[in-house]
Amino acid sequence: MEPDLFTAAAEERQEKDPAGSPLAVRMRPRTLDEVVGQQHLLKPGSPLRRLVGEGAGGPAGPSSVILWGPPGTGKTTLAYVVSKATNKRFVELSAITAGVKEVRAVIDGARRATGGYGKETVLFLDEIHRFSKAQQDSLLPAVENRWVTLIAATTENPYFSVISPLLSRSLLLTLEPLSDDDVRGLLKRALSDERGLKDAVTLPDDTEDHLLRIAGGDARRALTALEAAAGAALDKGEPEVSLTTLEETVDRAAVKYDRDGDQHYDVASALIKSIRGSDVDAALHYLARMIEAGEDPRFIARRLMISASEDIGLADPNALPIAVAAAQAVAMIGFPEAALTLSHATIALALAPKSNSATTAIGAAMDDVRKGLAGAVPPHLRDGHYKGAAKLGHAQGYVYPHDLPEGIAEQQYAPDAIKDREYYAPSRHGAEARYADAVEWTRKHLGRRRS
Repeated sequence: MEPDLFTAAAEERQEKDPAGSPLAVRMRPRTLDEVVGQQHLLKPGSPLRRLVGEGAGGPAGPSSVILWGPPGTGKTTLAYVVSKATNKRFVELSAITAGVKEVRAVIDGARRATGGYGKETVLFLDEIHRFSKAQQDSLLPAVENRWVTLIAATTENPYFSVISPLLSRSLLLTLEPLSDDDVRGLLKRALSDERGLKDAVTLPDDTEDHLLRIAGGDARRALTALEAAAGAALDKGEPEVSLTTLEETVDRAAVKYDRDGDQHYDVASALIKSIRGSDVDAALHYLARMIEAGEDPRFIARRLMISASEDIGLADPNALPIAVAAAQAVAMIGFPEAALTLSHATIALALAPKSNSATTAIGAAMDDVRKGLAGAVPPHLRDGHYKGAAKLGHAQGYVYPHDLPEGIAEQQYAPDAIKDREYYAPSRHGAEARYADAVEWTRKHLGRRRS
């Protein structure tokens, strides 16, 4: 018997005893209209709508799709909805257990179904990134000739994990992490729905908030935790799922942290000040609090990038590239793995030599500009590439530094109003010591002397 996403036996069991299935399975949407989140993929005429048979049809058939997104965002759910709604033959394979032999068997069956009785086949391939290049190659003829319409799911970046020929023959659909409001709506539905908990318990606001933090945008994780906590509450004879019961059930204490209030800013401030103070242990503590509270990892990464320039600067020129690389990695991988990247960057920044000279330099320069100390650009620095510039004296007398042995020309660059200002005051911490030597040498050769 060929594999199927939900076998007839499992469906029959679920119909007879719905409570025997996990809450996350019972609450799976039955139609695309019940899907929570991912509305950007569910507009009229979208590939997924066409896969379930919505649309005019005709010569333009539904496209194969690759669903890319973090765990718990609905990849398997969307495939399940397609399997229930479509009038096509639906087959499932998992890249964890299937190989080329199984793929070829499905393709042969699809060709027979199409040729024998005109039945189209939709193939759902979960964890496609686990397939080798050769295994993915085996799908190409079937996808190209539309013997099967492929729905492939992956949590890995498909540009790295899926071969280019398969990508070019499919539409890449990116699933976004569920928002707190998306997960909150799902929890409320699970509490009241006949397929769910049927109002057996209630969920106070503080418990709901902790559930949202635990979920981190993962619908499956939220429903699993809710089911466990609700079961514990019912065993105790309690009408509501208290925060204490949820903490005991999931073995995870609720962190006192309001992502929209004072604690959000207080803990973020403490993280940056601990990095500035070179206390790596305190910095890691505040980082952990933000992670455990479900803080947006992109917010943390942005704060680290600011810290790299504000508090470290040229004392360690590698600090900013490390922070930027961390932000890019976080955007690609998300939690939980992003915690490792944020830890990496936090440790590097906390232990780096510190200098705020870049901060004070631009601050002083901007302060002068705001006071009106701008002045005209010296004539010899003005643009001389247009007709008539020479008659105005523009670019006349400019000395090209590269023509000089030392590569520096003694001439005025700043406007008269600030020609003696020195904004950059380098420290001698870490790598900035060489910049301190450089700025002293260049100012001397520019003919400037300290007053």
